[in-house]
Amino acid sequence: MQCLRPPRHLLASQFPSTDVALLTAAPLIKAVCNFKQVSKTLEEFDVEERPSSVLEEKYPNLRVIQSAVKALHAQQHTLQTVDGLEIHYEKLCICSGGRPKLLTQDNPYVLGIRDTDSAQEFQKRLSKAKRIVVVGNGGIALELVYEVEGCEVIWVVKDKAIGNTFFDAGAAQFLIPSLDTDKPERAATCKRARYTIEGPAATQGLAVGGDRQGQRRGLEEPGSALGPDWHEGISLRGAEEVSHRVSVEYQSEVKQIYTHQDFLLSPLASQTADTGSWPVYAQLTNGKTFGCDFIVSATGVVPNTEPFLHGNSFALAEDSGLKVDDHMMTTEPDIYAAGDVCTAGWEPSHLWQQMRLWTQARQMGWYAGRCMAADVLSETIELDFCFELFSHITKFFNYKVVLLGKFNGQGLGLNQELLVRCTKGHEYVKVVLSGGRMLGAVLIGETDLEETFENLILNQMDLTPYGEELLNPNIDIEDYFD
Repeated sequence: MQCLRPPRHLLASQFPSTDVALLTAAPLIKAVCNFKQVSKTLEEFDVEERPSSVLEEKYPNLRVIQSAVKALHAQQHTLQTVDGLEIHYEKLCICSGGRPKLLTQDNPYVLGIRDTDSAQEFQKRLSKAKRIVVVGNGGIALELVYEVEGCEVIWVVKDKAIGNTFFDAGAAQFLIPSLDTDKPERAATCKRARYTIEGPAATQGLAVGGDRQGQRRGLEEPGSALGPDWHEGISLRGAEEVSHRVSVEYQSEVKQIYTHQDFLLSPLASQTADTGSWPVYAQLTNGKTFGCDFIVSATGVVPNTEPFLHGNSFALAEDSGLKVDDHMMTTEPDIYAAGDVCTAGWEPSHLWQQMRLWTQARQMGWYAGRCMAADVLSETIELDFCFELFSHITKFFNYKVVLLGKFNGQGLGLNQELLVRCTKGHEYVKVVLSGGRMLGAVLIGETDLEETFENLILNQMDLTPYGEELLNPNIDIEDYFD
């Protein structure tokens, strides 16, 4: 379940005499650990897997049901599982996440990485690989191309720059040299406990509670979403004695995928400069064709709504997510939604936008639980402060990355001014201003500016008098605006 600190925790503790059920086909649950509140809205945490028994031992009124949803009858307030179980509910929160947008289904040489099983499959295949093609430009792709060693990587991105979801072209140029240099020595491996499942439970399908479905080897076998540090503690090394070798194919997509046999029979065989023999070939829209051991499809997710739509009248957003109001309620009675499966249907703050990230999923899950509790108790509740300002902290290419507000000038058009400070190999700072007020920022590296900039964005102070001095490295800006 992607909603970390989700409804299950809050409801089970707030209503100890009421039955609370978590329906999930995942044999393990995800839990937040090492939580740190960095500032008013910024938070850091890790995610670990734990047996579901941990929850049942902590909350006697909480029952974990391991099964997948077959049907939802919203008007009757019932759920049917694939095991034939019928569950009646008073309140329901759907946290089924997203499923990967694979390049193609049922192709053994195309792998999507969304869950623990598919990550392990990737690790296994990579150990024997000499070249892979990675398609996508989001978080998973960014992490992969940097972490993989001992294997040539062809990175196919449809945009003019890498990391288009998170950065502008300037930030991308700052990060690109990291692909050509040796990675720094890793810190000590994280010692968090890892659990495995043996027997039939290890291969069961997953639906409602399992977030961000993973479709491994073309099979519809959803599993729990990967944590933000999923690559920590596992070896992502190929079969070659090389460190980094990444080639980026910009403004390109996969046009067609050929098996080895089909490729030999196609006209491309005589037109392609690649003389090696590969199990699969990717023909790109830029005219190039690359042979490889396998293709990684990291092209994002779509809301996993399918198990719930038939026979019901949910309002869907343009991105196919379940539309929710400012209390996380869908348009069906007593049904809430949180995380990747839903789309915010309220008028958002001018400093916030929805992105399908772990931080927002955790916040949505916690707020949905509060809303469900308030409804049961007939109490009023205000929209949580976390929806006032978009904030996200992560790590790419071994750099700390902080995104605040309209960090890419989203929705501002030409009505924006950018201030940039860049020190090669050290830091990249970008500020988005409009009408003299800070609306967003991108911070890469150990800038220590996140709390100061967060405050400047929230209080909307007129910064016109400061001009470019705002990013003068010789001025201690934290003290200046303290």
